[in-house]
Amino acid sequence: MPMDPVILFFVLGVAAGLMRSELRLPAPVYEFVSMILLLAIGLKGGIELARQPAGQVFPQIVAVAIMGVSLTLLAYPLLKGLGRFSRIDAAAIAAHYGSVSVGTFAVAAAYLSYRQIAFEQHMPLFVVVLEIPAIIVGIVLAKGVARRDGWGTMLHEVLCGKSMVLLVGGLLVGWAAGDDGIAPIKPLFFDMFKGVLALFLLEMGLIAASHVSGLLRQGLFLACFGIVMPLLGGVVGTGFAWAMGLSLGGSVLLATMAASASYIAAPAAFRLVVPEAKPAYSLAASLGVTFPFNIVLGIPVYHWMAETAQVMKGTWG
Repeated sequence: MPMDPVILFFVLGVAAGLMRSELRLPAPVYEFVSMILLLAIGLKGGIELARQPAGQVFPQIVAVAIMGVSLTLLAYPLLKGLGRFSRIDAAAIAAHYGSVSVGTFAVAAAYLSYRQIAFEQHMPLFVVVLEIPAIIVGIVLAKGVARRDGWGTMLHEVLCGKSMVLLVGGLLVGWAAGDDGIAPIKPLFFDMFKGVLALFLLEMGLIAASHVSGLLRQGLFLACFGIVMPLLGGVVGTGFAWAMGLSLGGSVLLATMAASASYIAAPAAFRLVVPEAKPAYSLAASLGVTFPFNIVLGIPVYHWMAETAQVMKGTWG
C-alpha cells in the first residue's frame, strides 16, 4: 500500500528544513490551518459525544486521566535516574510525555481513515482530557508546592489556551448542533481536512528540522528517550484501550496518544509556572525526535500492538 501523502508532506518539510530552504508557511496561514484542525477534531468528537450515554463515557474519561498521570510518573524516574537530569528538567520533560500531541492524533486519525478502519468518534474528547493531569503532576514533581498565584496562572493558561478553547469549543458546538446542524460547514472542516493536515505537517516538518542541532548538543540519551518512551507509552495505551474495551481503531488512537508528547500546552504552562525548566530539552525531544518518529514509524507500530492485543483478547475470551 502506498504511503499516505500527508506523511510525505512532513518528510518534505524536514528535508527542506535540513537544506535550510527559505520555505515557510506565512504565520497567518499556519494559524488558520491550526484552528481548522483543532475545530475539526473537536466537532467530530462532539457529534459522536451526543450519541454516547454519559454512563459509558465518564468511566473512560477517568481511565484516560489515570493513564496521563501514569505516563508522567513512568517517565520521571527514567529521566532523573538514567538521564541524570535535574528534578525540574526531568519533571518538565515527563509532563510533556504524559500529555498529548494534537498533531499526532490528527495524523493517526487520518491514517485510520485512509485504511478504512473505524474508531470511536468521541476519541477527541480524550485529547482534551490528557492535556491537564500530566501537566499538574509534572509541576508538583518540579516544585513540590506551587504558589497559589502560580497554580491559578497555570490552570488559566492550560484551560483557556487557544488549543484547549478550540478543542472544547468544537466539542460543544458539535454536541449541541449534531449531524444536521453541522452539515453546512462540513466542506470546510471535514472534506478539506486532509489537505489542511498536509499543510500543517509541512510546517511541522520545518520546525522539527530546526531542533536537530539542539538535540545533538543535548546528547544521545535524550534522542534515545524520544524513541523508547513513545514505545513504552504505546504499550501502556494499548493496555488501557484493552481494559476499556475500545475497538481496533480506538486502540490505535489511544496508543498513539499515549506515545505522543505535547509541544503546545505543556511548554506554555511550564514557562509560566516553572520558568527554571529548560524548554530546549523538552522541545528537542518532543519535536526533534518523538513527533517525526511517531509520524513516520510509530503509528504503524501502535497499529500492530493494537491488533496483537485484539487477537490475544479474542483468544482469551
